Amino acid sequence: MSSMAPVNVRVNPIGILVFVGGLTVALFYLFGMPDLFRREQRISMKELLTVSIGLAQRGGLQVKEIHSKHKVDGSSKGKTKEGADEMLTNGDLESHRAIFYGFSKIYPSIKVVSEEHDNKPVDFNQISAVATKSEEVDEIIKSDQSIPVSRIAIWIDPLDATQEYTESLTQYVTTMVCVVVDGEPKIGVIYVPFQDETIWAWDGYGHSKNLKQRDSTEKLNTQKHSIIVSRSHQGDIEAVAKGAFGDNVEIITAGGAGYKTLEVIKGSVNAYTHITLIKKWDICAGNAILNAVGGKMTTLDGDFIDYSPNLSNKNERGLLATINSKLHYDYLDKLGGKAKEVMEAKLQVKSHR
Repeated sequence: MSSMAPVNVRVNPIGILVFVGGLTVALFYLFGMPDLFRREQRISMKELLTVSIGLAQRGGLQVKEIHSKHKVDGSSKGKTKEGADEMLTNGDLESHRAIFYGFSKIYPSIKVVSEEHDNKPVDFNQISAVATKSEEVDEIIKSDQSIPVSRIAIWIDPLDATQEYTESLTQYVTTMVCVVVDGEPKIGVIYVPFQDETIWAWDGYGHSKNLKQRDSTEKLNTQKHSIIVSRSHQGDIEAVAKGAFGDNVEIITAGGAGYKTLEVIKGSVNAYTHITLIKKWDICAGNAILNAVGGKMTTLDGDFIDYSPNLSNKNERGLLATINSKLHYDYLDKLGGKAKEVMEAKLQVKSHR
């Protein structure tokens, strides 16, 4: 009986390395580079601010041009809970195209949420470039911040105060862009096309020259509580305000969330409040600007609003905006509590019918 000598197999480490390397290259070729090895694109916030200003202005010019040519063509796209028409015009659509596709061309990886939607085919070669540098921004903003693209989202309102736009109440009309980081509003741009005025701010970095930082108690009249509200979506705000402050309250009606927020910033009114549903693209830009100048915007529960694009675009818990923190919490206590009482009373009435 013969015995076989053991066979010694020698592994060539260089050969294994060559084999593994070749296999890895082949897999990368077939399936692409794994995300683990990719560096995520980062965005210059200063450049994004400048682009936001340019696109808000571009949308506003579309709004103004269509109105001047009498080509508004307003139609209802639905009803609010209060039964008011939600209007859609050529101005809304053309402004949306100018702003939305402008962002899509420059920053294709950033999520953009717009009030309007458009199925019209777009030739990006026909979309003209927008400036990425601005003398005013360079003069005021002395530093920059680089943010991973996945943390950024943009909310746009191509035409705020559409109802008023159809009625030629153009003083209320604005176009708005808001840049959020991790759901928090950081950059706000409000363009007032019929006054050709642009108001912008980057929270923590600076704001436009026409946005004067003032003493937070200046102009505020706490003897007569002036509150600005929607002229078309008032709900029970008068009952809430008078329940909170008695007859010592002045209710001012106006169109456009952007306009009303600017009135708060100017000190023309003590507060802007809303007790019915409001969409986040209506308030995001104003929220960012208020933050930048020391103001506050919260729900009537006192919570900050989360603008993460994966969440609902609806804010259903009311709104309070003020330029003064102390005033904000005083009003929150009175208005917020009274709003809950009014809403609960309405629910009880409905349940007994």
